[in-house]
Amino acid sequence: MSSPQAPEGHPRRWLILGVICLAQLTVLLDNTVLNVAIPSLTRELGAATSDIQWMINAYSLVQSGLLLTAGSAADRYGRKRMLISGLALFGIGSLAAGLADSTGQLIAARAGMGIGGALLLTTTLAVAMQIFPPGEIPRAIGVWSAVNALGFAAGPLLGGFMLNHFRWGAVFLANLPVAALALAAVVVLVPESKNPRGDRPDLLGALLSTVGMTALVYAIISGPEHGWTSARVTATAVVALLALAAFARWESRIPYPMLDPHFFRDRRFTGAVAGAVLITFGMGGALFLLTQHLQFVLGYGPLEAGLRTAPLALAVVALNFSGLSAKWTARLGTPLSIAIGMVLMSAGLVSIATLAGHGYGGTLLGLLLIGAGCAVANPAMAHAIMSAIPPEKAGVGAGINGTLAEFGNGLGVAVLGAVLNSRFAALIPVTAASLPAALGSADTAGERGRITDAFSSGLETSQLVGAVAVLLGGLLAAALLRRAERADSAMAVSV
Repeated sequence: MSSPQAPEGHPRRWLILGVICLAQLTVLLDNTVLNVAIPSLTRELGAATSDIQWMINAYSLVQSGLLLTAGSAADRYGRKRMLISGLALFGIGSLAAGLADSTGQLIAARAGMGIGGALLLTTTLAVAMQIFPPGEIPRAIGVWSAVNALGFAAGPLLGGFMLNHFRWGAVFLANLPVAALALAAVVVLVPESKNPRGDRPDLLGALLSTVGMTALVYAIISGPEHGWTSARVTATAVVALLALAAFARWESRIPYPMLDPHFFRDRRFTGAVAGAVLITFGMGGALFLLTQHLQFVLGYGPLEAGLRTAPLALAVVALNFSGLSAKWTARLGTPLSIAIGMVLMSAGLVSIATLAGHGYGGTLLGLLLIGAGCAVANPAMAHAIMSAIPPEKAGVGAGINGTLAEFGNGLGVAVLGAVLNSRFAALIPVTAASLPAALGSADTAGERGRITDAFSSGLETSQLVGAVAVLLGGLLAAALLRRAERADSAMAVSV
């Protein structure tokens, strides 16, 4: 049975939000903590570069491929049930990863964790949409969004601390007490809710979407390494396009679609989707490049770099936990909030691109601007996507939101990384494929300085491309959402 809430919401809604955010944080920490453990994995497991890539990609491929299917399953079979299943699978996968003694075992464990992660990322947002009244949903999504930022900042710091005191497996075993606590709290506190209509399961749609999204993300991940025109990338991209085209055709022809094509006729939905892709494209790629700038150009270690990116997340947490961003959004409206947030984020990326070469001050300014923009725009964007979808399809809406983030981030890393590499190669025509390799082949301090300057120039160009993408995404989303609001107002007046 579905459990619709009273207009004032569930009486323990804020406590429940804390519980589901704890579950969300478990997944988010693992997304970033592995990067810090890579040197230890290389030494202790003898992992090759390809092994490390698969340790990272096995998780992201499985998770991104299953997000839409996981959201649909949560709507049909119960969001609480899927949240419990996700926590259990994630905990079991973490235990297997922490005890792994070979790269193959660790890769398999990471894939299992990806299944649990997909269930968690979709059900947490879907549950939040069910337990809060409409007036409190923007602030609830703001808190949920702030937890995302907290996970981004805390992962490298927690990983660095643990690796200084324990073996690499501890970064996975640390998930167990958090997952156990969250699991117990979910069982006791979170109410069950699901689609009361009980549509038939769309098994073929689930298969096609999973194959299509997994192949698409794999092609994006593989492009920079193997070449965009290589047989591997081309074949995978063709599989992705065929599977997603078949998925779209199938969903338009059946009476119980997993993803209703009519959603795309809603300007609010299309505006939020288009903006979200461009925003995550610019932000995901730019922040990926920022970590390289801090380590390779400014010379910070991984833990120091993590500490110096923390102001971004702290700004998001402060503005969202205090409710200030929700108040601004309520006062300004969703379209203007998104536009202002994206302008701030774009300005932050420009600051990092143009001022970071003069020290950390320009980077700090950029991080604070990006954090303020994220705090305002990201919850507004997520709310726009979720509010354009019927409440009984909240799981699918959360799956769409997560899929867009995965797709945009992966595409941003690939494309902006390619911009960096092409600029770097044009300025330093050497055979080395990376900055460390180029520095290793340099014979003099002057030559090393020219190589570092060329890398900085490539980073600047990439950051500026990211800034343009973020700005365009924000303006496009704001314009489409504004048109949708005017159309709704005109329709209300005519009635």
